[in-house]
Amino acid sequence: MARNNSDDLLMEDDLAAAFLGGDEELTPSKEEPAEVTEEAPQEETSEPVEDEDGGWGDTDDFPGQLAVDVYETADKLVVKARTAGISKSDLDVSISDNILTISGVLSGGEDEQTTRWHIQECYWGEFSRTIALPVPVREDENSVRAELKDGVLTITFDKEKSEEPKKIQVQ
Repeated sequence: MARNNSDDLLMEDDLAAAFLGGDEELTPSKEEPAEVTEEAPQEETSEPVEDEDGGWGDTDDFPGQLAVDVYETADKLVVKARTAGISKSDLDVSISDNILTISGVLSGGEDEQTTRWHIQECYWGEFSRTIALPVPVREDENSVRAELKDGVLTITFDKEKSEEPKKIQVQ
């Protein structure tokens, strides 16, 4: 990456070397001028390029990552997930040993008459998210409630009641 006129600025290469443990010098020495290179602009293609694994581009990097919010109140732990476009029958929610798993299938992005995609930002297909809950919760049916409303899945758990610490007299 080329440097600007200011040698005080750390560029991407320098930051990467610093964080990845490289021993490279972060600023050019006074004896040697900084190397300036120009990169040829990359040609954009409108056709997807198949990679060596038979997949298409970067779609396998984070397949179906489900965004969640987790917070607690005095007696509840709440997990909220954006699940717009997913029906209740396509959702699977389970908990075991304080580990919550939300999975399902988001269908509807396919159209057999499509001949060419111009923009495809929406994820369609299977998704799964596993979360280690930050506090102990009760896992029985009466202590957990899951509701899907307006594209938001809300799962509410009763927190485990922990006894107050008892003072032990040292003798």
